[in-house]
Amino acid sequence: MTHSQSHKQILDNLTGAVLLLDGQLCIQYMNPAAEMLLEATVRRLKSRPIEDWLSSSEEELAVLRQSLASGHPYSKREARLVTQTGQELTVDYSVNPIPDAGILLEIQARDRLIRIEREEELLTRHASARILVRGLAHEIKNPLGGIRGAAQLLDRELDRDELHDYTRIIIDEADRLRHLVDRLLGPHKLPTIEPVNIHAVLEHVCSLVTAEVGGRIKIVRDYDPSIPEFNGARGQLIQAVLNIIRNAMQALEEAETSAPQITLKTRALRQITLGAERHRLVCNLEITDNGPGIPEEITDTLFYPMVSSRAQGSGLGLSIAQSIMNQHRGLIEFTSEPGCTRFNLFIPLEPSHDTSR
Repeated sequence: MTHSQSHKQILDNLTGAVLLLDGQLCIQYMNPAAEMLLEATVRRLKSRPIEDWLSSSEEELAVLRQSLASGHPYSKREARLVTQTGQELTVDYSVNPIPDAGILLEIQARDRLIRIEREEELLTRHASARILVRGLAHEIKNPLGGIRGAAQLLDRELDRDELHDYTRIIIDEADRLRHLVDRLLGPHKLPTIEPVNIHAVLEHVCSLVTAEVGGRIKIVRDYDPSIPEFNGARGQLIQAVLNIIRNAMQALEEAETSAPQITLKTRALRQITLGAERHRLVCNLEITDNGPGIPEEITDTLFYPMVSSRAQGSGLGLSIAQSIMNQHRGLIEFTSEPGCTRFNLFIPLEPSHDTSR
């Protein structure tokens, strides 16, 4: 193996994006990480001007050309980069002129690093909340059983009908609290695992939603038919999607949004990191509504149990949905502003050796 081949092999295996530009700032080489970042191959970008994929700022390009002429390296922080699919990324990049070769450009996508850190924090917080809730729930269920049993025994001994009303209240309230605790605990483990088609899940949910809202809310579908089946718990996935869509429905109706609309969009994403685990192929289900948005004061705790922006809400729907996604090795993220609230459900599509977590 020659030195040139050895150097290329090293660059090809780097996780950071590396590009070599010639004297006209045209791409001569991109490692696989750069192709993944820019969502295009070197063959496709070789003929494209640098303005199409790095920067349209004349000042920024002037500095790049000056570095090429002077031979002085420099770094740029929080620059905007546009991929070939039109996605904007925030990146840091370093420019290192190489004599008689051009410019070596190293690009680090900040969006992905920030997203990974945010996802890891989200998963950690959710796991901590689940541990706390489970501990409290078990502590509550034990005395509830004793209270209910004592009320039943007392009910048998009473000889006046009006006193039975009091014991019935105790029994009913104990049952209500037990049901609430069971919902707080959420699903303990995955039921029967089977091949699941995400669009079949969505169509089932749409049929339920349509029956509830009549024609008051418009449901828009934007599906990617190439998404393959994956192993999952169909019933729980239906519950997770339904919880999010019902939240959107209720927000739209309570705010009396003009021309209310919910959009369901599916896309296949490649090489996505969820928390600390990297996945080759992920299904991204995007649920968007044009409602009033989520209040800023609850955005950091939205997936915690008993957190809700609605007076009549229990605050359990999103917590349960996140638990279901976690059991499928995925997660839920959201962004919200007035007029656009978007929930993204990420579900890994490759088989898992552990489907009971």
